[in-house]
Amino acid sequence: MKKAVVFDLDGTLNDTIASIKRSADEALGRFGFGPYTVEQYKYFVGDGAAVLVERCLEAGGDTEHVHFAEAYAEYQKVFEKYCMYRVKPYEGIKELLSALKERGVKLAVLSNKPHNRTVEVIREIFGEDCFDIVLGQTEGIQRKPSPEGVFYILKQLKLSAEDILYLGDTGTDMQTGKAAGAFTVGALWGFRTKEELEENHADAVIENPLKLLDYL
Repeated sequence: MKKAVVFDLDGTLNDTIASIKRSADEALGRFGFGPYTVEQYKYFVGDGAAVLVERCLEAGGDTEHVHFAEAYAEYQKVFEKYCMYRVKPYEGIKELLSALKERGVKLAVLSNKPHNRTVEVIREIFGEDCFDIVLGQTEGIQRKPSPEGVFYILKQLKLSAEDILYLGDTGTDMQTGKAAGAFTVGALWGFRTKEELEENHADAVIENPLKLLDYL
């Protein structure tokens, strides 16, 4: 049996798209960009806040990122205010976490969301003690799709890649899990398509959270 599960956050544990849209629309709007649709944001997200801002600028015609520095600073400030705006766990996630804990499986979060905001969201939705390790984008650890975050988690848990499942909803997540040597599961309830997950070599794709138990 697997000894731990590493979860992506946005689009996997929680539906956070409203908070991201609210923050980015407000921040980028101050420089004449947006607003953008929910579907656009589902493809802007996934690779960290800086890349999110770059994609917003590009969608508005600033392909040279002329406004990046000021827009990124504004987004960080606004997102701190709206980090929890309409954030909620996906149906079945809390039941999955309870089932995993009953089996003695360790739980970890690896997100490209800034670390402080990642910790805040997890604490607000799941409490202080649900997850054994929570890791957001942190200086000194390359963001996904680098496997460095997975390796950091494995070291803290004293486990190897063969001991874990990696669950995420984007191609970036599948690349991360595969690069770490983990069994990688795609979440179909998130922000991206089955085709994207399979193209990035998901070992399995599941339609609801409790199906993850089949792969322990």
